Amino acid sequence: MRLSIVFAFLLATSSQAIAMDFDRFPIEYSTAKTDNAISKLERQLNASKVPLKADDEHGYLSSVLKALDVPISSQLLVYSKTSLQRSRIGPKTPRAIYFNDDVSVGYCRQGDVLEIATSDINLGVVFYTIEQNPAKRGAFIRQTESCLICHGSSSNRGYPGYLIRSVSTDRSGELVLSLGSKRVDHTTPLEDRWGGWYVTGTVGKQTHLGNQIVGGWPWAEKNQPLEPANVTDLKPYFTVANYLSPHSDLIALMVLEHQNETHNRLIRANFQTRQALYEQAEMNKAFNEPATYRTEGITHRIEWACEPVVQHLLFFEEAKLSEPVTGTSAFAKEFAARGPFDSKKRSLREFDLKTRMFRYPMSYVVYSTLFDGLPAEAKARIWLRLWEVLTGKDQTKEFAHLSKADRRAILEILRETKPGLPDYWTK
Repeated sequence: MRLSIVFAFLLATSSQAIAMDFDRFPIEYSTAKTDNAISKLERQLNASKVPLKADDEHGYLSSVLKALDVPISSQLLVYSKTSLQRSRIGPKTPRAIYFNDDVSVGYCRQGDVLEIATSDINLGVVFYTIEQNPAKRGAFIRQTESCLICHGSSSNRGYPGYLIRSVSTDRSGELVLSLGSKRVDHTTPLEDRWGGWYVTGTVGKQTHLGNQIVGGWPWAEKNQPLEPANVTDLKPYFTVANYLSPHSDLIALMVLEHQNETHNRLIRANFQTRQALYEQAEMNKAFNEPATYRTEGITHRIEWACEPVVQHLLFFEEAKLSEPVTGTSAFAKEFAARGPFDSKKRSLREFDLKTRMFRYPMSYVVYSTLFDGLPAEAKARIWLRLWEVLTGKDQTKEFAHLSKADRRAILEILRETKPGLPDYWTK
């Protein structure tokens, strides 16, 4: 009898896990207290009583970037109509995106709002807008349904998260749906990336889909067309003086693509682990088991949720570069300078850009808010798996791209730069 009850309970909770209602306990996405860069900034602004400042050219943009420590060198420009303010976006008026490790800020020329996505310890990613009307005094307004239509769709497996796509567009920026679209991260071949984006930098003889529209650029009919894969000046395309920077740096794009998917996997691991532990607690109460009791099935669910994180942190299936790539802005230099560095001056932010993105194939996202905010059970599993791979205990094909030298260097860097490592890491 008890076995049939347990089976029925597991069947019900497994169905719930497939289609989680994030507005219910234990997540409570729309109502739970936020803990992120925006909520912290709001408290600082309220305490100081010094509001954000708007200027006539870009509204609150410069003030917001400075307050959130988001570098202007991170500017990326997208001209496909794939945003909340799609009517403002096109090849002549691209949308600008700025980002750091935890925050992305979207700006449209003469737009009604700034759009902000920020990593949240409990809620994965939370979305806000700031009305560009100075009368509103730079108030942050949290958004749920309007942003989750895309950011919580099947494109993100139904979880709230970040989204970068490569699409084909016409001369107005509208998507040419017949040509399809592709989710992009560090596993995407270069030739499939960046459709609908301006891209500044050089890739040699490699190709990508940036700086192109279906049907060709009107100005190219009378002038010498630029080679779209190696563009270092965007002035022929639109008025770059209307933006904070003249760049849409390909190195910044590569970093954001990797970061967003790593964040998404951390969010899924967080939510799935919390849901599994909640279901275990309910079962323990129902069958008078000790609070610490855990079934093998729940343990496997947590392990299953964490493995994609481990793979992405270690750049599993990273698309290889056949030639070196370079950017055009100060982004790469500024990003690499942020460290942290070990005693040998090594950092997980150090670029390679010849055959792969980073010199050491272990993600800097391990230092992020989302990683540190993982449930203890998920974090313990991820640290164990990383230790197994980096010490050479795990020699499976998923990690065959890691040389012995790679593993040793990553292990040493993490031991010196990442607080909170398990004790067995330091022995």
